[in-house]
This record gives sequence, structure tokens and C-alpha cells, in this order.
Amino acid sequence: MPANKAVGRAEVTRKVRRTILPIAFLLYAFNYMDRSSISYAQLTMGKELGIDVATYGAIAAIFFIAYVVLEVPSNMILAKVGARLWLARIAITWGLVTVATGFVYNVTQLYIARILLGIAEAGLFPGLILFLTYWFLNNDRGRAIGAMALAMPVALIAGSLSGGFILDHANWFGLSSWRWIFILQGLPPVLLGIWILLTLADRPSKAKWLKADEKQWLEGAIADEYAAMPGEKQDHASELRALRNPKILYLGLINALAGVATYGMTFFLPQVVSQLNPSYSPTNIGVFGAIPYACGAVVMLLLVRYADISGRRKFIVLACFATAIIGLIMTAVFRGSPVLGMLGLILLACGVIGNIPTYWALISEVLTKRQAVVGIAVINALASAGGFFGPFLIGKLATPGDTIVGMTVPMVALVLAFVLLLFVKVPARTPAQTQVQEKPHEPAQSAIEESVGRSAAEQL
Repeated sequence: MPANKAVGRAEVTRKVRRTILPIAFLLYAFNYMDRSSISYAQLTMGKELGIDVATYGAIAAIFFIAYVVLEVPSNMILAKVGARLWLARIAITWGLVTVATGFVYNVTQLYIARILLGIAEAGLFPGLILFLTYWFLNNDRGRAIGAMALAMPVALIAGSLSGGFILDHANWFGLSSWRWIFILQGLPPVLLGIWILLTLADRPSKAKWLKADEKQWLEGAIADEYAAMPGEKQDHASELRALRNPKILYLGLINALAGVATYGMTFFLPQVVSQLNPSYSPTNIGVFGAIPYACGAVVMLLLVRYADISGRRKFIVLACFATAIIGLIMTAVFRGSPVLGMLGLILLACGVIGNIPTYWALISEVLTKRQAVVGIAVINALASAGGFFGPFLIGKLATPGDTIVGMTVPMVALVLAFVLLLFVKVPARTPAQTQVQEKPHEPAQSAIEESVGRSAAEQL
């Protein structure tokens, strides 16, 4: 194709979506399934290993300690060594740790397994968000993140259905059924990691499935968008200053509070469903537990498209927080009614799941390019801190016969997140951010990758 011929943005975007998003989707899906598999295993594992609700909360929470600490270094390493190598490493190691968790025989070993899982998984989500910024323009990024984030409810649905089924039917080779949840759900990411190692392109310039002018246009267009953002400082230490940037820390605090609700729901929803109707078998709990996640997935798809078209991302996230708060109140008030209690869980899931891609798209709109490298990891690390405090505090407040009382913790957290988000100012988009000219550009290496690579070499 001649160098002066315009490149079709729609065609390039379709190629990127068709090739990049399935990898991101599968990575995040298996990641969330393996992280939350303990919630269904606990239905019978607790009795075998002597784990009460408070201990379970601590075991679920301890995963996030190493996860939080290693988020930022992981994103810096990804930018230095490339997404192909680092994402493959993450997938293979977390899959192996998940399989090994199926062979623990006491609480201490389970604690160790959860810590190792946190170390193995650290950096996947912010790494994927950063990876998508290498491939998608701003107006397409929200939907791209939404397509990836859809993996979360899909994984929870699949984990819920398979977890309950495995508990009722898998008792092979003398191993308890809860052990097979970890073993069977830990093998796929190992295979996926090997596939990524063999096939993934780190950025457009390395993609064999894009034409030369398409590679140049895409990297140049993304670089032009970020160059048009106000407040960009061209020094290579700016991404490290994100660690103490008030704007990033403020956005991270909101995400941490939302994380309290997200992980509270993830780790305790099976116990809440069981409390709504104690006669449910594990398979029943799996089926009914999948309903809120399915509804949340539908709402996520609808909202992320509306958010990208309307630009009203802040309003949408606020509405999601309010919906989740109402759902938690309904679940608490109508805990004796399986139908109304389930409706409350549906509203909770719609609010908690529905806001995720829109909030991350909002963050990418607020941060500058260099802030995004470490800023995304910092914000996600703080959300993971919410993942520690949420399950831990819920486990402390809950009693063996009443898990729902512990859900007061995520309700308070969401109210605080709602109030804090009211004060976030979203900058107006410049013409360069809202309209990208479809013309070829000279090759441009990602400034994110260039600056972080040097800083990583200095800091790690």
C-alpha cells in the first residue's frame, strides 16, 4: 500500500479487537476464576480443615498482601521486558500454584498457598490495562476494557456453576471434591500461558497480522492522543512520582473502597446464597449464585457502550455505586426471603460489576500518559488493598449462622466511595482526543514503554 494512502481506522480497530481482546479476556477470566475458587471450595473445605468464618476471611484476604506490594514493580517489568514474556509468566505460575492448592492438608499450608498465589498473580490486571493502552485509541479504549472486564462476571458464572457441580460429583482418586476445584481450574491458565509465549505481539509494530502502514498509523495515532493531553512532563522519573501524586492516590482510594465490595461479594456470595436458603445443595448454590453475575455482565455491556458514546463516565459509576448500596440493604433487610434477598444480590452485582470498565476508562481519561504507567498499577494495588480489608472485616463481623451481617462492611465502603467520587473533576477532551485523523504516521515507540524501561532498570 502506498505511504500516502489513508489507513482505515475501523479496519485496524477490528483487527486489533479480533486478535488482542480474546487473549486479554481469557487471561482475566481464568485469573478471576482461580482467585475466587476458594469461595466454593470453602463450602466443604472448611469442615475438613477446621476453618471457621473468621479464619476463612483471613485466608481469602492474605492473598492480597503480596499482590498489593508487587503491583507496581510488575507493571514496570512488563514495560521493560514486554507483555508476551511477562503475561505468560504470570499465567503459568498462578496456574501451577492453584493446582498445588488442591494438595494442602492444613490451614498453615493453605495460608502459604494463598500468599504464593498473590505473588504469582500480581500485576496481571494493571498489566492488561496498560497493554490495552498500547493498542486502543481513547474512544475505543472503554469498550476494549469493557470486553476484557466482561471476563470477570463470565469467570464468576463459570466458577459458580462448575464449583457447585464439582463439589457434588468429583471424588476421584481418594481426593475430596473441593480439592478438584483447584486442580481442574488451575490447569487451563498454564496452557494459556504457553500459548501466549508462542503467539502474542507486545505492541503494534511487532504484529505480523498488521500491514506496515497500519502499524505506523496505530502507534502514531495513540502517541498523538497522549501528546495532546495537558500537564505531560517529559522526564523519565515522572511515572515514579505517581506513587505520591494526590490525584492518583485519591482515585486509588475510591477504587480501594469499591474493592471492599467487589471482593466481599466474590468471596462470600456462596455463603450468603446458602444462608438465604439453607436447603440448597452445592449445585443449587452454584446455579443461583451465577444469576447475579449473569445480570451484572449484561449491565456491564450496556453501560460501557453508553459511557463511551455519551462520555458520562463519572455519572455512570456513581449510579452503579448507588445501585450496589441499595442491593446490599435489600439483602440485609430481606435475608429471610430467598426471592427478595436474591434480588438484592442481583442489584449488588449489577452495581459492583457494571462500574468496573467505565471507572478504568475514566481513570485513563484523567491521567496523563506517563502517570498511567505506574498510576494504573497504584490504583489497582489500592483496590487490592480493599480486597484484603473487605474479606478480613466481613469474616470478623460475620458469625457461623449469619454471613449477611458482615456485608455491612462493603455497604459503608460504597457510601464513602460515592461521596469521594462526587469531587473528582474530569478534564474536557481536546479535539485531538475526540477525533483522530486517519492518516499515516511515522513509527513511534511507546513513550510509556521507553520511560518505564529505563526507570525499571534503575529501580529494580
